[in-house]
Amino acid sequence: MSETATPTKSRLHAVRAAIESGRLRPIRRMLLSLEPAEIALLLDSLPPHERELLWEAVDPDDEGEVLLHVAEEVRAGLIRGMDDEELVAAAGSMELDDLADLIGDLPETVTQRVLHSLDQQDRARLQRVLVYPEDTAGGLMNTDAVTVRPEVTVEVVRRYLRMHGDVPDKTDCLFVVNRYGKYLGTLFVTRLLTNEDDLTIGEVMETDPPGIPAETAAAEVARLFANRDLVSAPVVDGDGRLVGRITVDDVLDVISEQAEHSIMSMAGLDEEDDMFAPVAASTRRRAVWLGINLATAFLASWVVGLFEATIEKVVALAILMPIVASMGGIAGTQTLTLIVRGLALGQVEWSNARAILIKEIAVGALNGLLWALVVATFALLWFRDWRIGLIIGAAMVTNLLAAALSGVGIPLLLKRVGIDPALAGGVVLTTITDCLGFMTLLGLGALFLK
Repeated sequence: MSETATPTKSRLHAVRAAIESGRLRPIRRMLLSLEPAEIALLLDSLPPHERELLWEAVDPDDEGEVLLHVAEEVRAGLIRGMDDEELVAAAGSMELDDLADLIGDLPETVTQRVLHSLDQQDRARLQRVLVYPEDTAGGLMNTDAVTVRPEVTVEVVRRYLRMHGDVPDKTDCLFVVNRYGKYLGTLFVTRLLTNEDDLTIGEVMETDPPGIPAETAAAEVARLFANRDLVSAPVVDGDGRLVGRITVDDVLDVISEQAEHSIMSMAGLDEEDDMFAPVAASTRRRAVWLGINLATAFLASWVVGLFEATIEKVVALAILMPIVASMGGIAGTQTLTLIVRGLALGQVEWSNARAILIKEIAVGALNGLLWALVVATFALLWFRDWRIGLIIGAAMVTNLLAAALSGVGIPLLLKRVGIDPALAGGVVLTTITDCLGFMTLLGLGALFLK
C-alpha cells in the first residue's frame, strides 16, 4: 500500500468510528490539521448521511476551498444544503482564481452577492478570469502577477518589494512589461538577489519562457510545465499583454484530473460523479454504456449466426471462438491505451501516425505468429485435425493485425471528429476485434472444413 493511502485509510476509519459514536469534537480537531484537499477526499469517501455530519465539522474558513476540491456531484449536494449566508462567507474567503472555478456552481442570488462584496479592482480581476473557459490557460490563471518595467534598476525593484511587504504565494519570478502592459520577459528572484544594484531589469531579465496564450488548452499548459520544469508562467492575451500567471499547484490539479478522467472514461464513467450517488442515478448513467455494449454484442452474435451451419458441423470452432476474440481484444486494448496516452501527452499526431502504425502492425504480426503457433499446436493435439490448427492460427494472426490497426486508427479518428478516444475507443475496438475474429475463424472453417 502506498504511503499516502495508509493515512487516508486510517483517517476515514477514525472519522466513521467517531460519527458512529456521536463524538464530533475529535473530528473537528482532526480536520483542523488537514488541508482542504484532504478534507474533500474524506467527504467524497463517505455516504451522504455521514458526509453531512462531517461537513458540519469543517471550519467555515475552509469551506470554500473544500468545495473546490470535492467531486462536482458532491459539491452540488453540499451547496444545496447551505444557506445563502454560508455560501457568501465561504466564497469570500477564497483566492480569486479559486473563486472563478467555483462561482459558476453557486446560485444566482449568491453569485450577485459575492460580486457586490468585492471591491472594484477584485471584481475586475475576477471578470477577466471568467472571460476564459475553465479548461484553458486563462481559466487556470490568477491575476496576482507582480510586474516591473525594463528601464528601472535592480535596486529600485528591491526597494519596491520591501515597501510592498508581501508577494503572492509561489512567486519565483516577476514579469517584465512595457508601459502598455505587453509582456517582455521574466525576472527570476534569484537574478534580483544576485545582480548589481545599478543594472536595469532589461539587462538581467530573461525572455524565456515565452508567455502562454490565454486560449491554450489546460492539457497543453500541463505539458509545458512538465517539459520546462516551471513553477509559474505568464499568461498573455491575443495582443501579447500580460493578463495573469499560472502556478504549479494549478497545473498539478489539471494533471490529477486528466489521470482520473483517463481511468474512468475507459469504463464509460465520469470522475466527477458521486461514489455514493443514489442507485437510480448511477443505474441510469451506467445503463447507457451497457446498452451500447449490448448492441455491439448483438452485432457480434449476428456475425456468429451467419455461420450457424458450420458451427453445427464443427463444434471445435465454437470451443475456440473465445480464444480468438479475447486475444484480439487484449492486443487492441494495449495499442489503444498507448495511443490514447500519447494523444493526451501530445506525443501522437497525424504527422507521426504512419510510423506508429507500422511499428504496431509489426508488433501485432510477431505476436500473432508466436501465439498462433502455440494455439495451433494446442488445437492439433486436442482435436487431432491439422486443418483446425491452421485455421485458428490464421484467424489469430489476422485478428491481432486488425487489433493493431484499430488500436491506432480508432483514437485518431475519434479525436478528429471531436469524440473523447478514452470514452468511446474501447467499445468500438472490442466490436471490431470480436466481429472480425469470429468472421475470420468461422469463415475459414466454412471454406476448409466441409
